[in-house]
This record gives sequence, C-alpha cells and structure tokens, in this order.
Amino acid sequence: MLRAALVLLLLAAPGLAQPAADEKAAGELVLRQLEAFRRNDYDTAYGFASTEIKSLFTRQSFERMVRTGYPEIADSTRARIAGASKEADRVYVVVKIRGTNGTHIEAVYEMVREAGAWKINGVVARTDPGEEV
Repeated sequence: MLRAALVLLLLAAPGLAQPAADEKAAGELVLRQLEAFRRNDYDTAYGFASTEIKSLFTRQSFERMVRTGYPEIADSTRARIAGASKEADRVYVVVKIRGTNGTHIEAVYEMVREAGAWKINGVVARTDPGEEV
C-alpha cells in the first residue's frame, strides 16, 4: 500500500523529489538502458535488468516484450528524469519519454540493488499527452 502511495505521489508531483546519490545513480542507469534501446543493443539493455526480470524473460523474450509492450521505451527520441524517490531498499525513478511514434509517456521504474549495483526490476508506463521532453 505504501509503495502504491509513493508511486502515485511521484506521478502527481514528480518535481518534488530531489535526487540523492542512490536516486541519481538509479536514474542514470535507466537513461543508459534507454540509450541501449535506441542503438538496438538489447544485449546491453538486458544487462541492466534485475535477476527477477531475467528469471521471467530470456534475452529474446525480453526484447519482444519491450518492443511490443513498451514501443516508446523501445524506440525513444528523448527522455528526461522527472523525479526519484528511495523507499527502503528500492528506488523509484519517474521518466518522461517521447517515442519515435510521437507519443509521450511517463514511466515509473522500480530499481533494486544487486551485488552493489542498481538494476531495473520493472516499469509501469502511462500516456502523458501534454509532456514535451
């Protein structure tokens, strides 16, 4: 319940969150994954995924899932970090993304720490029609 409230708060007012070191590092990793997607480098992008995600998707099924379920993430023209918040051992990063299809989305990434590094454990995206990134 608390996690859901935090995500809602980030979506409602992403500018309120001031990134600290963990939030900044987690956000940078998300942007690096988006850059890998832009280069069509799904091997590198898959490397940013958590152990949990890798247990659910092979490298090939990961690519298929991203391309079909998240077309703006798979092929973006611009992205910016809009906010981040740490909750216990997780960081939630809000990203404003514009796909090559012209659609703007707001994505909330759940980040987990594994072996001293942040990994992407999931993302929830919604259309953000008024956003210009």
